[in-house]
Amino acid sequence: MKKSRVSLLLAITLVGGTVLAACGNGGGSGGQSADGVTTVEFWAAPNPPQQAFWQDMAKEYEAVNPDVKVNVSAIKESPSSEASIQAAIAGGNAPTVAENINRGFAAQLSNSKALVALDELPQFKEMVESRNMAETIAPWEFADGHQYVLPIYSNPMLIGWRTDFLKEIGYNEPPQTYSEVLEATAKLKAKYPDKYMWAKGADLADPTAWKRWFDFFLLYNAASDGNKFIEGQNLVADDKAGVEMLTFVDDLRKAGGILAQNATDPFETGAGVFTDIGPWTFDMWATKYPELKYGENFTLTLPPVPDHMDPANAKTYADAKGLVIFSGAPEASQQAAAEFLKWVYANEENDVKWFKQTNLPPARDDLNEVEGFKQILAEKPELALYAEAVSKGVPAMDNPKFNELQTLIGQEAFNKVIRGEIDPQTGWNNMKKAIEGEL
Repeated sequence: MKKSRVSLLLAITLVGGTVLAACGNGGGSGGQSADGVTTVEFWAAPNPPQQAFWQDMAKEYEAVNPDVKVNVSAIKESPSSEASIQAAIAGGNAPTVAENINRGFAAQLSNSKALVALDELPQFKEMVESRNMAETIAPWEFADGHQYVLPIYSNPMLIGWRTDFLKEIGYNEPPQTYSEVLEATAKLKAKYPDKYMWAKGADLADPTAWKRWFDFFLLYNAASDGNKFIEGQNLVADDKAGVEMLTFVDDLRKAGGILAQNATDPFETGAGVFTDIGPWTFDMWATKYPELKYGENFTLTLPPVPDHMDPANAKTYADAKGLVIFSGAPEASQQAAAEFLKWVYANEENDVKWFKQTNLPPARDDLNEVEGFKQILAEKPELALYAEAVSKGVPAMDNPKFNELQTLIGQEAFNKVIRGEIDPQTGWNNMKKAIEGEL
């Protein structure tokens, strides 16, 4: 997962200045052949389980729709999948459909008129309704009112808690509000002076843009009830929530509760009590840290919230990706692609198959209600909370300069508060001024 984020930032560095050409209809791959067969070029994520899923879907669809050919291939990762897509668009060789697209990259593409506005397709409403994803897709709307990405999966980031240490300081359940976390920190430091409450390590003090998804936005989304922060070209941040969140971080630092130095797997090794956890973590733990068992020595919750908010309804950051249709593809291929996607998502069993193969929670509102999902979650109970939280996940901002903007969040505010170099209000004000200048 981290590799894909770093690849995205590399792509922006390498090709961010490229002028996207060949975005008009008819310039891309696909189209209708002389024998009446319409071709859809489908670029799947460079992840074997995802590629295998789409190859299976293509075969099944072609069996009942012989006038459509869906060619599935993996997006090239040299130098990155984003760079490959940009280069294909510039060369007039873009596919019809690509997956593995987040809102930040989609904003770059839509800004260059490279994407079809999916909400204008006749199939869009039926796709959303049949997949039961109205709530999940709502935060994906772009500032211009259009939907350019059809979410495939949404990984709502949760907080992992070492319940073994919490029990030793008198907690049977994790603290859920700012004051409760600070109170627990005081008890932790009294019993274990060398342990930390927030054990994330040096990432907290690193201004690298993507790292803000997993600390700043994790907490900010909870404090602001999912405020978009930046919408299109406008800073719409919730000042009260932002300062309140930074003050909590500062108070936690003052209490000696934050580990922000280099450390290897500090949560796993017991150096601290909480950190952000994504569902991809558990496969690694199964081999490297088999002693960590859900319900025995760790649990999962939504992020902590200000005292006046309901922790049960907290929002969080969603590490989420989706599908786009390229405007450079022939019109016949665009429509065939939309029909193919409508067919895939009309059958909930296809999402069940996706979940089994990839461990990535489908972007649906009803993951805990469909029988097939219930069976998977019964076998992997640690995934159940992610399924419940899918609709609470807020995806990345839809600004093409998100790399620069998120770097400023760290440089001007978050990293400095973590290091104790600035007070929360001043940091917030400086950050806003810098972001507004960049916008």
